[in-house]
Amino acid sequence: MTKFSRVLAVLLLALVATAAQAGERLVVVGGGNRDALAMKRFVEWAGGPKSRIVFVPWATSVPEESLAGFLKDVEPHGGRTVTALPLAPLTEEKRKAARTMLEQATGVFFCGGDQVKHMAAFAEAPELLALVRERFRAGVVMGGTSAGAAVLSDPMITGEGDFTVIDGEKVETKPGLGLLPGVIVDQHFVKRQRQNRLFGLVLKHGLPGMGVDEDTAAMVTDNRHVEVIGAGPVLFVEPKPGPALLVHVLRNGDKFDLQTRERVP
Repeated sequence: MTKFSRVLAVLLLALVATAAQAGERLVVVGGGNRDALAMKRFVEWAGGPKSRIVFVPWATSVPEESLAGFLKDVEPHGGRTVTALPLAPLTEEKRKAARTMLEQATGVFFCGGDQVKHMAAFAEAPELLALVRERFRAGVVMGGTSAGAAVLSDPMITGEGDFTVIDGEKVETKPGLGLLPGVIVDQHFVKRQRQNRLFGLVLKHGLPGMGVDEDTAAMVTDNRHVEVIGAGPVLFVEPKPGPALLVHVLRNGDKFDLQTRERVP
């Protein structure tokens, strides 16, 4: 190993160690415009100028355009080392390249589009799905917008179903990444009036739900602490006996504890 290679290896290990010490962190963007402060925080969490960010383009039909928009949002904040995972279908060579990228990443961001496509690509390469979950637990910051926010959840809302009624049986779900255990995530929430489908799923599963509006991000740390950044609200929907629902409306700057289910002063 050359001196340069040894130095590079030490730097990579330092980045990974720093991430591991920071705990689990998610940036859940509800779609629309990505708030500048939220993306600044994403880059900072990933290591700032030393960050190695991986962009996951599988959900979109316009991957180059989607990547260009993401770069425009992160480069002003120091996120200049950005690579995109190979497009599906994932050959053995592509899977190997994707694994290397994810192993070295300090941040991962899932694009919008169709969340089912994200999980379909992972179905081709289950070792990559396991690696994403492993890297998240190790402290690699992860985020996504629109479909990229929905895929963070498990169960994951697919977008299919009858949303004219509050009935979880009529809302199609599939397994997602499950990076926010015990919480069902929805996006474009107020803008597209998606309360029916989330309310129905909360009642069906007895799990809380988090609806993130457009131009807004829910910044989640340690699977517990939520801070809202952006123009719209985040609604935390809590199941109650009855059956009934308790809805917390959180706005820019508000903080919420997912364990106690209370606002944080």
